[in-house]
Parts: sequence; C-alpha cells; structure tokens
Amino acid sequence: MSKSEGTVTERAVAADVPETMRGAVLFGPDDMRVVQRPVPMPGPGEVLVRVAMCGTCGTDLKILGGHFPQTPPFGEFIPGHEWTGTVAGLGESVDEFRIGDKVCIEAHAGCGGCDNCLIGRYTACLNYANRAKGHRATGMTANGGFAEYAVHNAKALYRMPESVSFEDAVLVTTAGTGLYGLDVAGGYVAGQSVVVFGPGPVGLMTVQLCKQMAASQVILVGTRPSRLEVGKRLGADHVINAKDTNVADAVLRLTGGEGADLSVEASGGPDCPQQAIEATKRGGKILLVAFYPGQVTMDLSAAIRKDITMYTSRGEGGNNVKRAVAMAGEGKLRGAELVTHRFPLDDITEAFRVVRERDGEPLKVVLVP
Repeated sequence: MSKSEGTVTERAVAADVPETMRGAVLFGPDDMRVVQRPVPMPGPGEVLVRVAMCGTCGTDLKILGGHFPQTPPFGEFIPGHEWTGTVAGLGESVDEFRIGDKVCIEAHAGCGGCDNCLIGRYTACLNYANRAKGHRATGMTANGGFAEYAVHNAKALYRMPESVSFEDAVLVTTAGTGLYGLDVAGGYVAGQSVVVFGPGPVGLMTVQLCKQMAASQVILVGTRPSRLEVGKRLGADHVINAKDTNVADAVLRLTGGEGADLSVEASGGPDCPQQAIEATKRGGKILLVAFYPGQVTMDLSAAIRKDITMYTSRGEGGNNVKRAVAMAGEGKLRGAELVTHRFPLDDITEAFRVVRERDGEPLKVVLVP
C-alpha cells in the first residue's frame, strides 16, 4: 500500500513511517523482549500512532506474569494500555484526525453493538475480546503501546489540547477510571465528604477529581508517607496513614462522628473493603474500582445494617476519558506530577523490576520508545 496522503476513503500513512519497529513482545511469563516487528497498518476506522510514551501499572504486572485472561498468544503480544503519541496514519473512513495530531487514548473500544456498549458500558462489552465482533482493549486483548507504533480504534482516541503534555496524557486514562467510577456511583459529590483508599495513580487522580467536583472534604488513606504527601500536594484535605491509626476512627473524627458520604476503594488491599464499610456513614456509598490479589472477606451484614449502597466499575467507560481530557485541558487535573520514573523501551525489564520491587518509591513509571 502506498504511503501517501490519500483521502478519507483511503488509508493514509506519513512518509517517514518505517517498515519495522521495536516492540516489547511477551514470549512467556516474565519473559518480555524488545524485538523488531512490522509496523502495523491501520484498518478501516483505525489510526496508527507514533507512541511518545507508555505508562505501567499493576495490571501490567499480572499480564507480564501470564496471569491475565484473554490476552493474545505468547510470542505475538505487545502489552501496554496507558499510552499517548502522535497520529502517523489514518485507516479508511477516518476523518476525525489528521496526521500530526497529538492524541491520548482510552484503553477499551467496545464492539459498539451489544446492550452494554449502547449505554456507554463498553468496558463491560458483552463481546469482550471478540475481535470478529470489533472489540479491542489495547495492551490487554490486542497489541498495545510498549512499542514505537500502535494501532488504535478512532472512537477511543482523543486529540490533546495544546496545554496537555504527553506526561499528563499518560494519566488521562487513569483519570477516566476514577471519573467513570464516580459517574457510576451517582456523579455528584459536591458538598459531600469523600474517603479515597489508596494513593496510587487511580487514587491520586480521584482525589483531584473530587476536589474539582466540590467535595466538602477529601480524605486520603494509605500506608506510604511519600505518596500521602503527593496526595496533600494534589488537594487532599486530610491524609491518614493506615499503619499508624485506626482508619475508621480517624474518619469518624474528621466527619463529626458520621462517617464519609462516599468511600472510594482504589488500593486493592484485601483489608480495605472492610475498612470502607466501617468508615462510611449510614446511608452512604462505597465505590470499588480496584482489583484484588485474591478473594476478599468483609462483613456484608454491617454494610446492610448501615444501609450502604455498594458500586463497582471497571476501567474508563461512559465517555469519561473525554471528560478527563477536557478537565486536563483546563488545568484541573495534574498528571505529569505523578510520573516519577522514565526508562527507554529497551530497559523495559528494569522498569518492571522497579515497579514490582517499588525501588525508589515509584508512582508512575513510563517507557519511552
């Protein structure tokens, strides 16, 4: 196929796109190698992106270990689901973008036709991982951003405002996760007290979101002082070190004895759902957005006695990445401050060692091709 500008009905690829690229391919559990691969070409409705950087997260550790369902086969699969870059090619029918546009992504592109997709719940697409039906989850069920180039569906791609840096954009999907959870749990936190469990990237972006949505106070719970300090800097009104104090008692003191209107569990700590039950007021809400290492035990009878409503959400559905992009463009979300480590793509093994061992207090580790 000629690499020409073409029209909206033809594929168009920038003249400087090479035939091959470097990509981090998963060959087996804990066996990630940077190798040469053909540059993928965008199909109808798809966009080729020159990757500027790709973030890492806890899900990537599960993928790296071979413990994530519905991934492509070993030897073919390029992970990475938090990436950003510049448009380098347009598939047939794509006229929403132009070559050279700076873009950020949401990881999930639903089939678009199932009941869940039609109401904006495409992270719970009923055709999840079914490529024939059109579903893609970059870096999870399809090749992702640990590479020099990646193909993505145009419907899950967003043009970046000029004021948004690539570092900010890496955290936009993360912000979309928090924003979608808040959307699922009712959308409004104005005037309410919110407790966020877990000062990781999702928790810290959720702290900022709740402050921008006029929560009366945002309380951040964690165990690492350095991350709690970041939370303070990003707007948390109070921080609680769960190693030093009883979380529920501390929250009750800060909320006049009532408990929080909303508790957001973003840590993945097995004890935290129970702490959320204890810290939430009667008639309040609990939002669970984390993944856990195994089964979780909690006192559901206590939640029922307190008439607590519990919600779960997965990923960044409901068009909330678009909302997060708009908030970042207005300076309401600060993502770049969470990027603590940068590694070249060739050092991806070392980058994941740092993530796994928490060497040097990493918060968001990014790979740069």
